[in-house]
Amino acid sequence: MARVRPKSPSWDDLFDLAVGQDGLFSTAQAAEAGYSPQLLQKHLRAGRVRRVRRGVYRLVHFPPGEHEDLAAVWLWSGRAGVFSHETALSLHGLSDVLPARVHLTVPPDWSRRRLRVPESVVLAYADVPKEDRTWMGPVQATAVRRTLVDCLVAGVAPDLVQQAIEQAADRGLVSRAELARLIRPGRAAAGRAS
Repeated sequence: MARVRPKSPSWDDLFDLAVGQDGLFSTAQAAEAGYSPQLLQKHLRAGRVRRVRRGVYRLVHFPPGEHEDLAAVWLWSGRAGVFSHETALSLHGLSDVLPARVHLTVPPDWSRRRLRVPESVVLAYADVPKEDRTWMGPVQATAVRRTLVDCLVAGVAPDLVQQAIEQAADRGLVSRAELARLIRPGRAAAGRAS
């Protein structure tokens, strides 16, 4: 039986991965680019990369990105998470919300995992279908409609949610008819959508 040769390290492949992630990459992505843990440590000691958090690194000379902190959390989740709730409101520029913590929705089976969740991160557990996701720079967030539903269901401050709904309607991000279904008494539509 023939042994599979490991891929030769490619700085270009690693750089290409990091470009779309505000200069960040995960240990798994480094391995895909041919970097063994030992070689990654060599670049860390040489000052070419910097450890951002466990399993997440940054190319030192890459310019800082607007969503770099979120990209690090997203990579921590193995790119399985979707930014949601108040974090998604902020990403969409809806309401005056200034979230103190990062809200990330991960698949339901993650609730059974023993995770070391970063201190500033609040996890929600739910399936987020592709049509309920959107790219916000280097990370995924819940789409506007899903974000509003999540915030309604989670009991986010009513004044912030109302402001977000009005701004979403004014900007044409959701239709008035859709909004009427979202905010009807009892929020039955919101409960079904999550």
